[in-house]
Amino acid sequence: MSAERIASALTRIEAAMARIDAARETLGEAGGRQGTASARVVELVNVHEKLREQVADSLRELDDLLAQLEE
Repeated sequence: MSAERIASALTRIEAAMARIDAARETLGEAGGRQGTASARVVELVNVHEKLREQVADSLRELDDLLAQLEE
């Protein structure tokens, strides 16, 4: 191999190692936030269920009103 090719290969290897380090750090940070993210998902599911119940109640009220108007 020529000196240029060796230097180029070393540069690519160093860049790959930097990307690996960055990915490892990101995964480590994400692991710590995962519990917080899970709690947020549970909270969103609960809010979604509450909204679904409210919409279902509103639709029942509308159905009752329409039934009364038809009588």
